[in-house]
Amino acid sequence: MMGTIHKTGCVLCAQNCGLEVEVESNRIVKVKADKSNAKSEGYVCRKGLNIAYHQHNADRLKYPLKKVGDKFERISWDQAIDEIADKLKSIVGQHGPRSFAYMGASTQGCHFEAAFGVRLMRGLGSQYHYGALAQEFAGAFWVIGRTHGRQYLHDGPDVDDTDVLLTFGWNGMQSHQIPQAPRKLQRLSRDKDKMLIVVDPRLSETAKLADIHLRIRPGTDALLIKSMIAIILKEGWDNKDYLANHTSGFNSVKGYFDNFDVRAAISVCELDYESVYEVARHYATRKSSLRYDLGIFMGRHSGLNSYLIVILMAICGRLCVPGGNVIPGHMMPIGSHTDERDPKVWRAVATNAFPVCGVFPPNVMPEEILSDHPERLRAVLVTGSNPLRSYADTTAYEKAFARLDLLVTGEIAMTETAALSHYVLPSRTGYESWDGTFFPMTYPGIHFQMRRPIVEPDGEQLELGEIHLRIADKMGLIPPIPESLYQAAFESRPVFAKALMEYAVTEPKALSAMPFILGKTLGKALGSVHLAALWGMLQVAPKELYKNAVRAGFTSGPALGEEIFQSICDHPEGIFVGKIDPDNNFAQVKTEDGKINLHIPELLDELKTIEARQEEAALVLPAGLPLILMAGRHMSMNANTNLRDPAWNEGKRACTLTMHPDDAAALNVKDGHTVRVTTEAGTEEIELEITETARPGHVVMPHGFGLIYDGTQYGANVNRLTKNTHRDQFGTPLHRYVPCRVDAL
Repeated sequence: MMGTIHKTGCVLCAQNCGLEVEVESNRIVKVKADKSNAKSEGYVCRKGLNIAYHQHNADRLKYPLKKVGDKFERISWDQAIDEIADKLKSIVGQHGPRSFAYMGASTQGCHFEAAFGVRLMRGLGSQYHYGALAQEFAGAFWVIGRTHGRQYLHDGPDVDDTDVLLTFGWNGMQSHQIPQAPRKLQRLSRDKDKMLIVVDPRLSETAKLADIHLRIRPGTDALLIKSMIAIILKEGWDNKDYLANHTSGFNSVKGYFDNFDVRAAISVCELDYESVYEVARHYATRKSSLRYDLGIFMGRHSGLNSYLIVILMAICGRLCVPGGNVIPGHMMPIGSHTDERDPKVWRAVATNAFPVCGVFPPNVMPEEILSDHPERLRAVLVTGSNPLRSYADTTAYEKAFARLDLLVTGEIAMTETAALSHYVLPSRTGYESWDGTFFPMTYPGIHFQMRRPIVEPDGEQLELGEIHLRIADKMGLIPPIPESLYQAAFESRPVFAKALMEYAVTEPKALSAMPFILGKTLGKALGSVHLAALWGMLQVAPKELYKNAVRAGFTSGPALGEEIFQSICDHPEGIFVGKIDPDNNFAQVKTEDGKINLHIPELLDELKTIEARQEEAALVLPAGLPLILMAGRHMSMNANTNLRDPAWNEGKRACTLTMHPDDAAALNVKDGHTVRVTTEAGTEEIELEITETARPGHVVMPHGFGLIYDGTQYGANVNRLTKNTHRDQFGTPLHRYVPCRVDAL
């Protein structure tokens, strides 16, 4: 007997590759790639093939829980919502809106809760949204806000049309980060007319494919990129017409590259001058594109690195052009544009941290809770994220969360964070609910897939959006809704749309509470508050999305939003909901003059310090910590904390510390030994893996382990080794440069 086949998508990384899933007796029994998914085209990695371990696991939460003493007791939804709402009302009433923070909308597969979680946060008067975006991308997105005009307009390589792909700190063969990355990288490396250049301290899986591999000294990326810019300018390879027509402000920064001692800088990078010169020449003189990732985002000078990369692309005329780096379209921005210079944008009271794309950096949260400031954080709602394993400094988080007056976790499993909470609310998985993501990964088409429920919940789990809605409703944050609107929702969507418009005109609080209103009315008719939110979003989409939708073949007119919605519902494999104009990618730039702005005054002092002598001095490691730890490594055997059951990696060496043979010999340790890693933050014990792919002086440990599954810890928790204060000015942790010591046990 065969089960039912469903088209869906992976929820374990941002690519969300298409899947065909067989469900039998309410269990996922077989998974394969979906060839009809236009984004992934039949590609899937082993993570996607193992989603059954995500869906069915021993730690699944089924019922609301309340901590009584040191144990959890099952309670009803009504009791949970009543008590949480009362406590939130009391805390915010007594201490003000800055006492509450929402930490959510950070999963790799489910973004629809954000519409409800952010509205709940704003309904309580708070701006404190903490999330993974500001754990990795804050510096890069802040730079993009200044250069491109909006913080969510991050560009990516037009890989299919490029001749030279230059990568920094990206191991796409394992981490993906672009659709079908391994497939496209292999295709590129096999083409004799194309070139792959990899900058990485490690001989990574991607570096093994490269035509040129620059095995850079950790922490010297800024020196290398500044050197490349200086070489290009000195050789006259810069695209002067492009600079004149499509950029502004370069004359204000050009002088920082004059008289720069390139050879001395490259020597500090421990690279060969001729090799760097050749890389600069190929990138500047050919149809080239560039991809940078966590090695840059989470390294020394992380924000400045992103700025230098924009300058590098711009002087070579490689931004917003075919085969270069393009700004993709989006169905919904992955965050709001929050310029910290706007006095209406909050800063955190203890650390003065500010949001990027509307999101505050998780690394400052422990200090914001442990502060003595009268407006310190006292209540945190965590949904779909696990800061106790996902964010820096587990020890600081444990101490901080123990001080909270209220910690509520909405989650699919009893995570390490849930275990510390006062209330734990069971949510549906990405396969039990309607949900999707807004990662802008495709170009020029805008791809979107709304996953539908393919498995029935085995318990009382709710969609995360529904949980937020119930709390908001109990707190009185939703205006009265007439019975006629409920009735209209069950009649038809056109009738409902007319009734909703009439209601919104007469109810002044309707717009600010719209996701909740849609969830309570249309959500009941559709059986999902998330699906109702999608419908609402498409009725009021920006004109730009409507133009892109018509370009993709939809019919222009007042019913366009409804047409897109129905088409999404009719195509579980996903569709292209729009297409941006590939001949005018500059239209995506949102600066005042429509040009890429290359002058960022706040980073110029730091740019000035990037020279050989100062950097060499800064790279001296602290006494007793002679090695550099790369804290976090994308590989096929980790999936953040989404796969808790270690059985999916049975028989594999999934959690090891990789080390070069020379370092292992100096320490007199052997492959397979257990070693102790010590940093400023703490210690962890882990199995040693000796490999020539490692760089001398550089050790690497994966993230997403140290999970306590079914009562037993599996692997080592790298975030015991990362200090939350070891971060840049944007709050991004410097996970790719953590001084450490390794000792034999």
